[in-house]
Amino acid sequence: MSNTIETTIEESIAQRLNGLETLRQEIGKVIVGQREVVDQMLICLLARGHALLEGVPGLGKTLLVKTLADCTELAFKRVQFTPDLMPGDILGSEILEEDHSTGKRFFKFQRGPIFTNVLLADEINRTPPKTQSALLESMQEYSVTVGGETMALPEPYFVLATQNPIEQAGTYPLPEAQLDRFLLNIHIDYPTEQDEIEILRATTGASAAKPRPCLDAAGLLEMQRLVREIHISDDLFHYVARLVRATRSGEGGESQLQQWIKWGAGPRAGQALILAAKARAFLQQRLSVTRADIQALLLPVLRHRILLSFHAQADGVTVQQVLEKLLAAVPEPGQD
Repeated sequence: MSNTIETTIEESIAQRLNGLETLRQEIGKVIVGQREVVDQMLICLLARGHALLEGVPGLGKTLLVKTLADCTELAFKRVQFTPDLMPGDILGSEILEEDHSTGKRFFKFQRGPIFTNVLLADEINRTPPKTQSALLESMQEYSVTVGGETMALPEPYFVLATQNPIEQAGTYPLPEAQLDRFLLNIHIDYPTEQDEIEILRATTGASAAKPRPCLDAAGLLEMQRLVREIHISDDLFHYVARLVRATRSGEGGESQLQQWIKWGAGPRAGQALILAAKARAFLQQRLSVTRADIQALLLPVLRHRILLSFHAQADGVTVQQVLEKLLAAVPEPGQD
């Protein structure tokens, strides 16, 4: 990049980052701690991706998403996924109406909650695959097709889905094709002791803090455009490709990794890793992606895109352990 272009982009990023820091502060009025989780959600927003949030009950997954929506001027809809939910409940359906002046009847499409900017798919794994698949086209193409007609969704469009990883009775695991559409799989852990004390103070009093909107659609779209301008070197392109390809059998990866991984990540994983790394660099007001950006996001980008083998399950190996070994096995740029 020329110095002039770099200066222009740097100035634009600096202006927008003030808005992001305000957004963090407003979210912090309701959500105590969880800085890394909030940053990963912002990375999804900036990279024009979708997020799958996992955590045990009571950790505030739904509250976190609702707070993010409250802090923006974006349209927000929530769908509680249940076993009896149908695709039409999400996409919308045609209803029969009558023109009272002429007496003629006609079909009119009633738009469903998917026509929004921020869609919260709460407990997405509690509904059957037929209904889960209703989100596939919207997450990839940013449009929906009903009755042969394709309709574009509002921009920006962002799906935040939540699921409980420990309660499996009455749930339907997400198919791999849909998991691959999520940019990041964000795990929410228990708060620290100090954070938990602050949560108790904030939620058991007479009044609750209310965040104010501080980000509009135009501002977010401009940030998403700027993220694409972040530079990444050829060495890091090769590094990302090696990391992703090392998850696949027959690609010459480390033998134990090949034994542990039944199904590896596809090219979309590399795209997600690069875009997420660019968004992280943007958050830290840098014009270039670093090796640290890629390594920091490897786990949330890949943990839902690889399928462990029976050998891994028998050895008690987790996805996190496999990816840590992957990171150690693949040479970093300059170490070839």
